[in-house]
Amino acid sequence: MTTPLLSLRRLSKAYPGVVANDDVSLEIGRGEIHALLGENGAGKSTLVKMIYGLVKPDSGNMQLNEAVFTPKDPRTARASGVGMVFQHFSLFDALTVAENIALGMEDAPAMSQLAARIREVSENYGLPLSPDRIVGDLSAGEQQRVEIIRCLLQDPKLLIMDEPTSVLTPQEVAVLFETLNKLRAEGTAILYISHKLEEIRTLCDTATILRLGKVVGTCVPADTTARDMAEMMVGTTLKTPKRSGSEPGEVILKLDQLSLPPASAFGMPLREISLSLRKGEILGIGGVAGNGQDELLGSLSGETRASVGMIEYKSRDMADMGPNARRKIGLLSAPEERLGHAAAPDMSLIENAMLTGATREGLEKGGMLNWSAAGDFADRIIEAFDVRTPSAANAARSLSGGNLQKFVIGREVLQRPEVFVVNQPTWGVDASAAAAIRQALLDLAKSGAALIVISQDLDELMEISDWFAALNEGRLSQPRPAIGLTVEEIGLMLGGAHDLETAHV
Repeated sequence: MTTPLLSLRRLSKAYPGVVANDDVSLEIGRGEIHALLGENGAGKSTLVKMIYGLVKPDSGNMQLNEAVFTPKDPRTARASGVGMVFQHFSLFDALTVAENIALGMEDAPAMSQLAARIREVSENYGLPLSPDRIVGDLSAGEQQRVEIIRCLLQDPKLLIMDEPTSVLTPQEVAVLFETLNKLRAEGTAILYISHKLEEIRTLCDTATILRLGKVVGTCVPADTTARDMAEMMVGTTLKTPKRSGSEPGEVILKLDQLSLPPASAFGMPLREISLSLRKGEILGIGGVAGNGQDELLGSLSGETRASVGMIEYKSRDMADMGPNARRKIGLLSAPEERLGHAAAPDMSLIENAMLTGATREGLEKGGMLNWSAAGDFADRIIEAFDVRTPSAANAARSLSGGNLQKFVIGREVLQRPEVFVVNQPTWGVDASAAAAIRQALLDLAKSGAALIVISQDLDELMEISDWFAALNEGRLSQPRPAIGLTVEEIGLMLGGAHDLETAHV
């Protein structure tokens, strides 16, 4: 057996009220793609933060290239040959590709030299990228390329990737995998975090599974089913969401020729969006990130007002109604961005429960807030959606991304919406939590609510949707029955083809 590139020995890290990593050991070889798996709150993020120098372990040790490895910060880690591509990009929309990459380098060369290197490296690794393009004009997949190229220009020996395919189309995923396989062949080690287990089976050589901060097993993904890996992660049998098959009711929400100008120079306008949604139906809307998803949710929630067209709820024009008024009558929403939009980062979970639940849960009366009732509401959310947190008094930013997602979805579902619009409901959550959230959405529809589920996870949409539509450059295709749609048809719809549509009657 060859000497591993990275060795972790009995690493532990604790925070007030929780042990994030407990005696964790693993090895990553040169030229190995190693998956790090675990449900939300299992300790994956803390572990990679220790490797990347963002967090200092309480005990244990690390070795890189057979030398003691104790990075005091990310700069030290990068100098030692460790690069990381984060799930959330750190880019400035108004700057060019080259300018963004220069900002992330310790000693950036002259801009002309850097531009030449960007072209050379991006072409060499199958990720063509123009250094002169403005980042705000790039697709989500192209923005990820900027982050990857920024790492590759520093010749990493170990590349950490956190949920790298969450914003990519199937075609972009295939290109990314070609790049990662090329890096593997050149001897670069990759530590790969993803909840998409079929991708893990396709790409990764080895997987280490964490549960509640401990290593509970390893496997060869190609020889292990996705379900078996998921059950190793959660320590129990995985439940498959079940549809009710009930008949839809009357039309409750109708959009007619809804149009909206872009909110910024890099935003996407909405162009003549029309649809009808019945009680008990789930309309799944797919699309590559940046094609108008946020704008559509904002226009339905009341955060932005459409300039042209009509939104009717129960045959009532909602054009002049703001978010609170729409919530009061039963139209609720959950945006994609968890921290800062769906939840206030520095507020407690109790306070975040109050933010959207005050009216429908009776948490205020005559301008006075009932914090005891808000605490009870937050506790109900935590229990019903298995949110892993020491207390409802903890700040939202203290939760892992997946656990905060469960809290945000649970907070809205428990308010019994009549129409629920949600963007990326299971983004960044593990297989067990994703199944639970999807079941909660199906149960909500069974109770008579109408749902619009916006997601880049096509498997998710096909699993729960009655109807499917695609959003492309701010235009919505006519919804088609989800049952029977082929991958080829979905791909054409996502690409903007409209000649194979069947109207939703």
